[in-house]
Amino acid sequence: MTKQNELVTHDQLVADIEKSLRYIATLVKQKGREILSNYTITPPQFVALQWLLEGGDMTIGELSTKMYLACSTTTDLVDRMEKNELVQRVKDPNDRRVVRIHLLEEGERIIEEVVQKRQEYLQNILKNYSQDEIFMLEKCLARLHLEMKE
Repeated sequence: MTKQNELVTHDQLVADIEKSLRYIATLVKQKGREILSNYTITPPQFVALQWLLEGGDMTIGELSTKMYLACSTTTDLVDRMEKNELVQRVKDPNDRRVVRIHLLEEGERIIEEVVQKRQEYLQNILKNYSQDEIFMLEKCLARLHLEMKE
């Protein structure tokens, strides 16, 4: 194969990978929303609760940055979650002027249930894959994710 054919093939492969990732992301998002429809939280609330579970207590500003939302939008989101007893505003013990958003037990329970259902969905999709294929897929996706973060 010539250099030019290799380049076209490589470019086409990259285009195909991008397309597949886009389609997969859309399907995962749709399934996630379907699962969330059985709960009292919205998709943005799910994302916020996940950030709090993974990152611990954070300020509205920190959560806004993670979610790429305006502070006012995040404040409204937190207000609704606080009303539903999913989170609680707490004063920072080191600086009482700072208010942090704390994930409550009910918020954590919902996140764990939803994530478990999403994992069951994926497990069902992967049932026809060999253990080696699943291992290789995870290894490649983890590497791709790591390199994209840099």
